[in-house]
Amino acid sequence: MSFDLAIFHFFNNLAGQSRSLGQLIYFFAQYFQYFVGGFFILLLFISRDFIKRKSLAFGAAIFSIAISWGGITQIIRFFYDRPRPFSVYPIVHLFTNNVSSFPSGHAAFFFSLAMAVHFFSKRWGVVFFASASLIVLARIAAGVHYPSDILAGVVVGLFSAWLVNYFQKKFFTGS
Repeated sequence: MSFDLAIFHFFNNLAGQSRSLGQLIYFFAQYFQYFVGGFFILLLFISRDFIKRKSLAFGAAIFSIAISWGGITQIIRFFYDRPRPFSVYPIVHLFTNNVSSFPSGHAAFFFSLAMAVHFFSKRWGVVFFASASLIVLARIAAGVHYPSDILAGVVVGLFSAWLVNYFQKKFFTGS
């Protein structure tokens, strides 16, 4: 058994342990993302780290997400169609999704958001990285992603946010 599959089974076995744990995993895999997005919007208006640079922070997040989730992830999926774990193995899966598994769009989306936030506030960046980690680990446990899908999505997301930050500093902030 590959290392990727062993890690997948470790997390996926958690989903079948109890109904309560399964529901918690389902919440983090499917619904927590909306709280994270809403919290980001709220931070733009209430956090001193963001209020003065609201448009730069919002722009960095939006462009990072667009490049990672809407661009790079979709291009990779066009050329490489990896079936989801529940399509290949008889496992516990809490929901289905028919889109290619590799790379994880959720990992690309939420890690690009976390990195964009990190560039504006290290303190809030930690919160967003922790939130992104909960989301992607729950998606492994829910049976819809392999760890390598997640890792590739994380790399895409971090790279996209770094790229946006680089150009933002070069052309908009003069740093």
